[in-house]
Amino acid sequence: MADMNNGTDKLKNTIIETFGTPCAVIDMDVVEKNIAKAQSLCCAAGLANRPHIKTHKSPLLAQLQIGAGAKGITCQKLGEAEVMADAGITDILIATNLLGAARSGRLAELQKRLPLKVCADNPVSIAAYSAAAASANRPLDVVIECDTGQLRAGVETPTQALELAKLIQADPQLNFAGLLFYPALDSWPQTQAFYDELKIKLAQLGLTATIVSTGGTPNFINIGKLSGATEHRAGTCIFNDRMMIQAGFAALEDCAYQVYTSVVSRSGAERGIVDAGSKTLTSDTGGLADFGYIIEHPNARLHKFAEEHGFLDLSACNDKPHVGDIVRIIPNHVCVSVNMFDQLVAVRGGEVEQVIPVTARGKLV
Repeated sequence: MADMNNGTDKLKNTIIETFGTPCAVIDMDVVEKNIAKAQSLCCAAGLANRPHIKTHKSPLLAQLQIGAGAKGITCQKLGEAEVMADAGITDILIATNLLGAARSGRLAELQKRLPLKVCADNPVSIAAYSAAAASANRPLDVVIECDTGQLRAGVETPTQALELAKLIQADPQLNFAGLLFYPALDSWPQTQAFYDELKIKLAQLGLTATIVSTGGTPNFINIGKLSGATEHRAGTCIFNDRMMIQAGFAALEDCAYQVYTSVVSRSGAERGIVDAGSKTLTSDTGGLADFGYIIEHPNARLHKFAEEHGFLDLSACNDKPHVGDIVRIIPNHVCVSVNMFDQLVAVRGGEVEQVIPVTARGKLV
């Protein structure tokens, strides 16, 4: 928050007396600074900004991003897109294969309301999208997801991407809309080679990728390096977390999201317990050695979880917390922590400004 080292007793008391702990708190001054930074980076690279709402899951925060210049949003699940559509957001890209949503009929229902953009990396998804579009009586825009080093979803060769493009082109229910990339930090040259080869092959079919989307907050270091890219998708940057600090993208003062938690036990001289466990911060270490950074006690280690308890190793602390103290934790991976809360307490200048519902949390389909 504004005072990263000491905090304010007044705000801590307000949080615990009004909301209890654990409590997810966001500093709106930092949030707005982070939104402006992401928009500025995209503008400087000549790319549209399509922020990923899987981090904050809030229509209100998505509207702030759009108000700052974002052209639309990215969602990870159809359920998230439904929430955003209910809030009046209409330019939505869903960046996963949506088999469950397509086969359940929910994709068709949302496609009836507004034209979506969906991604695919296989013929099964494309067939499901065709059926959904026919049911909606509205052609569906499809981007092809391409893997160039992350080893996640996505076709691995330009030839595979071309075969999917042919299926989309031949289907009257579908429109070929472009390409989706999430390069590894060191695989942008391979991504350029992949795109350059595919672009030529697509042109031979009379196709043009109007969307060439790159992604990832850590990849802001590479933004603009893919010649031909049209937009960038990033989510974590609105709040940041320890992984983004580790990646060199953010500093402590850029972390807008903190979990306020109470020290509830000090039954050992070198250990303690807080009331934020795996149901609050989740067990995702993000590749780090422990589970969060404790602002008031930087040398403490949050080294183990039970569902409701976080276990503190205080052996390296000269100044150890006391039972009843409220401490603030920056999580390793903010996206999964946000998904555990129904609301975010938004503060500004040390005062509670509003309570923001995490409207799109828990959307599994």
